[in-house]
Amino acid sequence: MREFELYEPMRIWLQSYLESNYKHQEIITIDAHSERLDRVLRKFGIRCDIATGVDIQIDILGIVKNEHSFKLFFIEAKKTSLNLRDLGQLWAYCKLIDPEEAFLLTSEDLGSLNKILNVYKREDLLDFGDGKFIKKMKVAIWSIKTNSPKMETLIPKL
Repeated sequence: MREFELYEPMRIWLQSYLESNYKHQEIITIDAHSERLDRVLRKFGIRCDIATGVDIQIDILGIVKNEHSFKLFFIEAKKTSLNLRDLGQLWAYCKLIDPEEAFLLTSEDLGSLNKILNVYKREDLLDFGDGKFIKKMKVAIWSIKTNSPKMETLIPKL
């Protein structure tokens, strides 16, 4: 399986996840891996100055909109064992853009992140936010059979 084959099942899952959590709001999910974030957002009438001219390409983007505001949701998809570089890529995007939620999902295994997150318990490496409110990136293994994250692998635990 190639990485891009994960995008549509992950987009469908994100759509369902957002619909169940954000009722009565406009929800958009899109495979955005081939286009810069600022351009994708512009298509939906969203201006995000910090993203303008910055080479951020989110694999799956979720947008929850109402007439006054919007929230962004990121999924970075991997088909390989996860490593610190994968986490660092998503972390940098999160520190710049501050999405509502961000997911690092792999169809393989947690790789070297297993030791960092489960053995050494360094969940602080998942932190991002504006300083007033700390959010955590979520890391999990993606089940190809169920087309959803394996909740027992989710870090941090809910």
